[in-house]
Amino acid sequence: MFCSPNNIKLQILRLYNLGLLFLEFFVLKLLFLSEILDMSSGGEKKNVVVIGGGVAGSVVAKTLKSEVNVSLIDEKEYYEITWASLRCMVEPEFAKRSVISHSEYLPHAKIIPSAAVDITDTDVLTKQGSRIAYDYLVVATGHTQSGAEARTEKISQYQAEYEKIKAADSILIVGGGPTGVELAAEIVADFPAKKVTLVHRGSRLLEFIGESASKKALNWLTSKKVEVILEQSVVVNSQSDGVYRTSGGETIVADCYFLCTGTLFGSAWLKETILKDSLDSRGRVMVDSNLRIKGRNNIFAIGDITDVPELKQGYLAQEHAKVVAKNITSLIKGVEDDHKLAVYKPATKALAIVSLGRKDAVAQFPCLSIAGRVPGMIKSGDLFVGKTRKGLGLQPGV
Repeated sequence: MFCSPNNIKLQILRLYNLGLLFLEFFVLKLLFLSEILDMSSGGEKKNVVVIGGGVAGSVVAKTLKSEVNVSLIDEKEYYEITWASLRCMVEPEFAKRSVISHSEYLPHAKIIPSAAVDITDTDVLTKQGSRIAYDYLVVATGHTQSGAEARTEKISQYQAEYEKIKAADSILIVGGGPTGVELAAEIVADFPAKKVTLVHRGSRLLEFIGESASKKALNWLTSKKVEVILEQSVVVNSQSDGVYRTSGGETIVADCYFLCTGTLFGSAWLKETILKDSLDSRGRVMVDSNLRIKGRNNIFAIGDITDVPELKQGYLAQEHAKVVAKNITSLIKGVEDDHKLAVYKPATKALAIVSLGRKDAVAQFPCLSIAGRVPGMIKSGDLFVGKTRKGLGLQPGV
């Protein structure tokens, strides 16, 4: 049958209009389904703000990043694997793996490189003047620290520390906790000819673990010719021409020193916020069994700043983060019964491994302590850096 040009044009126009109608119907259906899905999932993603990008804060931010809008507020632009920091002082290249830019493991999160200075019921105010709104808030500010804000600057600092150690013939370490013991061990392992003196005000090293483990650490250090002076202190600022005097009247000659004593909880700033009444007499944040700050339904605290009755250790802070991530997810899904939230059970028995150089360590387990190569194989080689990087979704060896 012959069709005139006008009839052909008319048929084409009808097909075109029919196609437009089908396309419009298809788009509307997609929009409808999208709205249904949004309603079933609680609508727009919730805003979770994490203050502090250390051991605990990094884990909770990483765990929640695909479920919520994460904003990480941290004075530094990087996360540092702190238990590897002393290795970096004798091997600066190690810091390239242990000092990690926040953006590397949180590529789609909002990173705010600033200190937090105030908290209201709805937002966090930063030192830069920004206000960051939250539906859920996690405070993970650990201990007070000062130092490099940029990753490159931090790595350069380790290079400078290495040069200082390398140039010195004699070194004074003040503090016999895990930091002082591990630093002394790192130095004598890599620079055995250097004279290292460790001064500690306590009656034994590593007082947070058992006496047997403490004695093993002391024996290891003295076997490497480290001079350990107990029950005395040193005022390092009173030295003259490299001569330091202890509280017991002894003199120590050293080309440089490292102060390895404890630091304050990073919670003093909370005294100017709505959480001012949530601090105990020691400056720790009081939390419930779900790690929510007492009296608050949507604000959590994790890590060393909490009043959880246990040793302040990195792996425990990471466990805090996992519990809080579960609880925020549950609350977003509409869980209202507190009994259905995850409960954190404090670690009641000491469990610690203190590295002694690159091959040895002393370990405190619940029922015994051991020292030497066996615990060293667990920690001292890579200091859990590869494992930690893998947990953040990064290549372990890069």
